[in-house]
Amino acid sequence: MVRTLARLAHEIIERNPGAESLSLIGIKRRGVPLAKMLKSNIEKFSDIKAELGELDITLYRDDLTERYQSPQLNSSVIDFDINGKSIILVDDVIFTGRTARAAMDAVIKMGRPAKIELAVMVDRGHRELPIFANYVGKNIPTSKDEFVCVRLDEIDGVTEIAISKNG
Repeated sequence: MVRTLARLAHEIIERNPGAESLSLIGIKRRGVPLAKMLKSNIEKFSDIKAELGELDITLYRDDLTERYQSPQLNSSVIDFDINGKSIILVDDVIFTGRTARAAMDAVIKMGRPAKIELAVMVDRGHRELPIFANYVGKNIPTSKDEFVCVRLDEIDGVTEIAISKNG
């Protein structure tokens, strides 16, 4: 994962030439530590200063009533103006595309960025919406009855990507 995050940082730098700053927004929960690691790498490998934010998409989910009787809000922390900025949303896994759509809705409600891109550690396929990641750490084809779990030391006490059967 360390090498993959370094490669992703280099890809972001290469695709954003002349960028004075980028705005990385981690989608809670595991997107936040991944965004922090990407920010660190981008600043280590370039002169780009990256802003960092945390986004809670709970209220923007299209399955809110199905999944949560009373949703837990973890509050977003975005203390910079997003208008006219290049925003890179960061998440651990892209699956159906619904989380990314909810994150875009949340960001657009805050203002009008110049562009929104998506960086993920794992793309496992099975889109239900026409959404793709601009920066992908690993493509891991899965069946729908498998589950991809990105575990991070900051949250889980271990750093790994695991695939298991649902249930």
